[in-house]
Amino acid sequence: MSTSRNPGRVTGLWYLLLVAIGPLTLIYIPNKLIVPENPGATVANIAAHEWLYRSGMAADLVGALVLILLVMAFYRLFKGVDQHLAVLVIIFGGVMPALIYFVNVVSSAGALLLVQGGGFVSVFDDQQRNALVMLFLRLHDYQITAAEMLWGVWLFPLALLVYRSGFLPRFLGVWLIINGLAYVIMSLTGFLLPQYQETVFRLGQPAFLGEIALMLWLLIKGAPPAIPATTLAAAA
Repeated sequence: MSTSRNPGRVTGLWYLLLVAIGPLTLIYIPNKLIVPENPGATVANIAAHEWLYRSGMAADLVGALVLILLVMAFYRLFKGVDQHLAVLVIIFGGVMPALIYFVNVVSSAGALLLVQGGGFVSVFDDQQRNALVMLFLRLHDYQITAAEMLWGVWLFPLALLVYRSGFLPRFLGVWLIINGLAYVIMSLTGFLLPQYQETVFRLGQPAFLGEIALMLWLLIKGAPPAIPATTLAAAA
């Protein structure tokens, strides 16, 4: 089936690209460069691997654009099921988190300016500069924690669309609801009880696979666009 007749497969491809970018910026680069309780070592790592750090900033920008294209693909797929819910997917799943990603790049750029030193940054001594770098990196982390709320909330309208669609299995919709709840809980934990956020993340792993399951279903099986009820009524 061509992609024009099977937009579900196109949506799955955008999803796959987003999933491929995520671990680079959320796991690999932070683990490679950031030493949480050692600002000096963190600054030295960023200075020694500036290209890797910059690639993370670029990946955030690309990820934001891919996210917007993904939710637009979801809108095309589901607007015939419920246009109102499909618009909510665009707002909560695309526009709002993409804005956070763009702001996050500014925080990353601020840390990089301090690492490079020179110019107006030279008014800070090494300890002050290192502390400010860690401040910008912590702000980056908190912005991700805030984004986790949206990572969860957008899955609620998406789950309802999947459940009501008739061309995707209903168990995926149920799984996405659980996935969304897990993200919301993890985000709230990060602000209220941050010492337990890692525990919540580990316990929530089965729930977080809901998006992966949807992505794989769309890639392998695909899905046709839903036909609006008004069109069906006119045809009848």
